[in-house]
Amino acid sequence: MREITFDLETTGLDPRSGHKIVEIGCVELIDKRVTGNSFHAYVNPQRDVPKAAEKVHGLSTEFLSNKPIFDDVVDEFLEFVKFDKLVIHNAAFDMGFINYQLKELSKPMFFNEQAIDTLQMARKKYPGAKASLDALCGRFDISLEQRKEEKHGALLDAQLLAEVYIHLTGGYQNSLNLGSTKAHTQQTVEHDASAPGKHHQPRHFPPTSEEIAAHTEFMRKISS
Repeated sequence: MREITFDLETTGLDPRSGHKIVEIGCVELIDKRVTGNSFHAYVNPQRDVPKAAEKVHGLSTEFLSNKPIFDDVVDEFLEFVKFDKLVIHNAAFDMGFINYQLKELSKPMFFNEQAIDTLQMARKKYPGAKASLDALCGRFDISLEQRKEEKHGALLDAQLLAEVYIHLTGGYQNSLNLGSTKAHTQQTVEHDASAPGKHHQPRHFPPTSEEIAAHTEFMRKISS
């Protein structure tokens, strides 16, 4: 099962007010395991980055001025994601932003059913507890050392989210259980193979003359 943890950085909170995406980060999971495949792009929003937004992600207007525009990275992004599930922390925000800009370019948009919202998962699993990405990293002992240096970043947050999601879904534990079950099954099969009365596959070559003679002698003895 392929899933993609997905995060955006933007110039503001509302795309309808002219705010744009400035960074996209995606990390691939197969069967709740990080594969090492990822997608990352800085995006020139073709507008200024407000200081309040820059304080969050550290991406300035000057830094982004020579980066590709959204139109130049969108096809590669869509090819990476395909139609697989998107794992997002606060899915309504990211889905709203990405779909707004996809619609502007007449590109296929994502369905709401395609998103798995880890914020909602955490609130349901730990009612009353803080459910921010930072808080969940703390709960699961996931290091935020890079965050201190890099602030928020789409790829970094997608990487952190992958670890959080695996913990939220019991992925590590399930993997261990599956491994134990497989080992137990293999031991059982090996034991059964040596058990009395085990049927063996027929061989696909003729008996030798010595084997025929031995069989004939054996049959003669039991018949007499």
